[in-house]
Amino acid sequence: MRRPLFLIALFFSFSIFANTHVPKETDSIEFHISPDDAVLSMIDSLMMDKYYNCFKYCEGSDDTTLLGSFQELSDSLLAVRLKVLDEATPFDLNYNQYTKAFINLYVNKRRRLSSSVLGLAPLYFPMIEEVFDRYEIPLELKYLAVVESALNPSARSRVGAQGLWQFMYPTGKMYGLQVTSYVDDRMDPYKATVAAARYMKDLYKMYGDWNLVLAAYNSGPGNVNKAIRRSGGHKDYWKIREFLPRETRGYVPAFIAVNYLMSYANDHDIYAFNTLLFDVAVDTIETNSSFSFKQLADYLKLSEEEIAFYNPMYKLDYIPKAEKRTHTLCLPADRIGLFLTNENTIYADLRRKEIADSIAGKEKQIEHQPEMIVHRVRSGEFLGYIAEKHGVTVRQLMAWNNLRSSRLNPGDKLTIYTNGRSAPVKTQVQSAPAPLKSGNYQVHIVKSGDTLWDIAKKYEGTTVNDLKRLNSDLNFKRLKPGMKVKVKSIG
Repeated sequence: MRRPLFLIALFFSFSIFANTHVPKETDSIEFHISPDDAVLSMIDSLMMDKYYNCFKYCEGSDDTTLLGSFQELSDSLLAVRLKVLDEATPFDLNYNQYTKAFINLYVNKRRRLSSSVLGLAPLYFPMIEEVFDRYEIPLELKYLAVVESALNPSARSRVGAQGLWQFMYPTGKMYGLQVTSYVDDRMDPYKATVAAARYMKDLYKMYGDWNLVLAAYNSGPGNVNKAIRRSGGHKDYWKIREFLPRETRGYVPAFIAVNYLMSYANDHDIYAFNTLLFDVAVDTIETNSSFSFKQLADYLKLSEEEIAFYNPMYKLDYIPKAEKRTHTLCLPADRIGLFLTNENTIYADLRRKEIADSIAGKEKQIEHQPEMIVHRVRSGEFLGYIAEKHGVTVRQLMAWNNLRSSRLNPGDKLTIYTNGRSAPVKTQVQSAPAPLKSGNYQVHIVKSGDTLWDIAKKYEGTTVNDLKRLNSDLNFKRLKPGMKVKVKSIG
């Protein structure tokens, strides 16, 4: 996600605060965001379009395509297609019953996952390819991130592996990935990709075979070495496969299947389903200052969810002050210029608010310095209730406690970071307001997290394409709470 092709290292400074006016309680100060420079914004856009157009995949589609009918797989056709791919790669892309089973998994059983991966690929693959090219790693290994995490940098395994490349803590630390209470570098897409490239290169020096590199990446060199010994000294993945751990036996076939999927998805009527509400083009800056996602969202008119999506490495939705190194902030490309244009003003306003709070004698308990508490789950409690009680979100609860599902048991302990004040628990849930009606259509008011597909599901007989036709004036990649979406009337 951090791309050296564009990266301009920008180190923020607080020297602008030296002569900051200290406001009194009677001061009335209005804060204004200045528009970005129009010419520079246009140049940024042209540069980004040129770069990202090289990595576009198939166009998005509605849900009817995602749920297409089961397709019979022809052994002869699959074998021919894999042979074509095999000739263009140093990997042995063998076709056999194991490979076919995983191809069937991706093109038939998990079509929605495959469509989501196609939609995420333009966001992560350019960065991965740039890093792998620099480390002289075969570019096809980018598909390993699909096997590992389905291109989800926040993914967590049941054994504690995290991030796009699913690093365990010891291995991540060995390759320079730091983990603190605030930051987990394993979930930084760029840093984790660099670590993965270094690790793969070391493994290749050991084995000289990329299929064995894949096996060692999954189960560790120790297990691969045991399998080689038990096989009688063979150094061929397919000959040692039966001696590998159960999970690793399917690892190389899954990798081959993803290679096939990314090359022939359209032939199986699988298209990119854009699960994001955001544009693909992103850029990064470096900061050694501290601020919360909420503060940044207020200034740049972004949602906290957007900022969290682009910056999954920050565990508490807060960027801490950096002493010995800088931290990366990733934003949609069209907001980078807006931030830089208002950089001094934003930091001065943050400082002004801190000083005002101090002078007013308010309790100095800043939002981005949360208090940790441990909540013991009682009978009948569920994640939504606990989150609302403590003024946090369900997403935060699951992230802080490495939860893979929302199931809780009485006696479970949950770590919660709060500002020290629990939010009142609602005793009655209010129903959502009915859609407004206007002319020959209804109007849906967008709520946080809504996508076109979500909206279409709520109205019988409505498809994503219907919504696009009725709302041609809207930017569907930037749906925001409060926006109005026309929905065709029923009956």
